[in-house]
Amino acid sequence: MELINQFVLAGAALLLLAILASALSYRTGMPLLLVFLAVGMLAGEDGPGGIVFNDTGIAYSIGSVALAVILLGGGLNTRAESFRAGLRPAAGLATLGVLITCVITGLFAAWVLDFGLLQGMLVGAVASSTDAAAVFALLHAKGLTLKQRVSATLEIESGSNDPMAVILTIVLLDLITAGQGLPGWDTLSLFALQMGMGLVAGIGGGRLLVWLTHRLRMEPGMYPMLILAGGLTLYGLTTVLGGSGYLAIYLAGVVIGNRAPRESRNILQVHGGLSWLAQIGMFLMLGLLATPSRLLDDAPAALAIALVLMFVARPLAVWLCLLPFRFPPREQIFIAWVGLRGAVPIILALFPLLAGVPEAHTVLDVAFFVVLISLTLQGWSIPYLARRLRLEVPPAPEADERFDLGAGANGHTLFGYRLAPQTPVLDRSAADLALPGTARLITVLRNGAALSPEAAGNLATGDVVYVLARQDDSAALGELLVSATAPAYLEKRQFYGDFTVGSEADMASVAELYGLPLPEGAARMTLADFLADRLHGVPVAGDRFRLGNIEFVVREVEDERITRVGLRIPTHLQ
Repeated sequence: MELINQFVLAGAALLLLAILASALSYRTGMPLLLVFLAVGMLAGEDGPGGIVFNDTGIAYSIGSVALAVILLGGGLNTRAESFRAGLRPAAGLATLGVLITCVITGLFAAWVLDFGLLQGMLVGAVASSTDAAAVFALLHAKGLTLKQRVSATLEIESGSNDPMAVILTIVLLDLITAGQGLPGWDTLSLFALQMGMGLVAGIGGGRLLVWLTHRLRMEPGMYPMLILAGGLTLYGLTTVLGGSGYLAIYLAGVVIGNRAPRESRNILQVHGGLSWLAQIGMFLMLGLLATPSRLLDDAPAALAIALVLMFVARPLAVWLCLLPFRFPPREQIFIAWVGLRGAVPIILALFPLLAGVPEAHTVLDVAFFVVLISLTLQGWSIPYLARRLRLEVPPAPEADERFDLGAGANGHTLFGYRLAPQTPVLDRSAADLALPGTARLITVLRNGAALSPEAAGNLATGDVVYVLARQDDSAALGELLVSATAPAYLEKRQFYGDFTVGSEADMASVAELYGLPLPEGAARMTLADFLADRLHGVPVAGDRFRLGNIEFVVREVEDERITRVGLRIPTHLQ
């Protein structure tokens, strides 16, 4: 009993220390996952904590389950419209991109480590996939609002590229332990089985879980647990049957998050916390598993492999895979740089240890070093690079509170907004407030008193207003009821320009009105068709096209069709 209490004390103290240390991330810009990994390493056998942890079996089991929870949370927060913008490029990166990265990195690793070809390829396979935990954490924790095409591609890729890396690792291990040569056609059938079963199980299981939330009457706190238990059941069952459990649980999360289950807001909030708990726990454990003194022995070779991975293998894989989709160069540069490595390479590096491969400890040390370099060098620079490449877009204003009203509300939600200084509706009459769509002002809270719109008079700073509205009207409500807090360069008038034009305006009229050159063949096009033709692919908010002395900026897109366009004079663009 005393031993159990000591374990609880040590675990809770580490967790608390990691949470408190996360304040460093906000003060210094240090990636959160690097903070958690560093705390684990300091608590380990080479650090002040002196905790000896070297059980690779336990590390693999805990890491796999934690990663599944993280993927479920990431899927719950992935919108369906993201798939329209990023599915095809992400699918290429998650398959062919992983293979290209594996080959280039593996060939270099075989040379620099003086390994055989298969052993070098094993190093490449371990380091070949981007990490969902690292990508989700760094893109969201830094408060970045990226162009949808970029964020969707990165998130879908990181959530779906693990099967390819796992297959490559397993196949190479089988070849090494059996003393065989190159892989055969059975590798392709294994890949098809893993992806196919993961796809079917994820979509089917996600729909079943949504159906259960609507059919079962339970305590509100049980619905997030139903999703968690159901998601982990899908992960385990798919894995046992030979499919990709990681892909299954990620896709299940996507389906659930986009099909409005009962208590959806509660589910998202709880799983947001569970995802952070899983990330903290996983990186603390991996930090404990590391032995920094041993890492130094392989540091020069591991550093060289990490640099080749970041500056050669990943950029080349991104360029080849995105070539058919005509991504702008600045987006390709960013996607190549955000090839973050995190827990997955370390977990995959445990496979050779469990299989008894002689080079296993070197593979694990290289994986740790690659992760440390990636989180430090790439993770620290992501916000700066996103701004320099002009890939950020103004963040969507959100309500301070949101209450889902259930199936009988016909799609309506109660939104709560605390009015801050410089909110557009200040000093306007609450009773006469013009709200978008069918939105209706219900009450105003002022100094603890609930006032009707008629009794509230003019709205003032500090008022909390509650509005009954559909989700479709939430963006327009945010424009009225949320004070702009974005940096100056993301202020909407500066970002989109002072003027907005309808997308159905014909190009001949637009060109005549603003004195622009009219490209050949554009006279009979609408502005939306002209921009779609010039931008290529699926347009997203923030896409730009310069014509003469005017820059057209896509402001809104609905069902892949441009609906509003901003006009700005790009005199101060960097």
